[in-house]
Amino acid sequence: MKFLELDKPKILEYQQNRDPYLMIDHADQIIIGKKSRGYKYLKNDEWFFKVHWPGDPNMPGMLQLEAMTQMASLIILSKKENHKKLMYLVSMDKIRFFKKILPENKLLIETELINWNRGIGKFVGKCM
Repeated sequence: MKFLELDKPKILEYQQNRDPYLMIDHADQIIIGKKSRGYKYLKNDEWFFKVHWPGDPNMPGMLQLEAMTQMASLIILSKKENHKKLMYLVSMDKIRFFKKILPENKLLIETELINWNRGIGKFVGKCM
């Protein structure tokens, strides 16, 4: 099956998030309209580690959810007619966190499109 691979400069051609709020560094497998997989390298100097939490830095859960949202958006935005369009998150459910994400971790992100109807998508995602 053919898939798309995007480094950070290429990701910027598809979607509108920019540093410091771009939460993905690489999408190593996008199956257009179906699935995406990629990662974020968490450097020691990430802006959120300075404030969440002093003495015990970790990636906030909401930013992990943002990373999954950005990765999922590439499933749709990778279609030629959708490049640079805006996508909005409208709900999330069944969220669980199992482990702190720490500096120097590589956050692996996998997402899949479950349903797309009239411009509204339902995705499933996980970070490891």
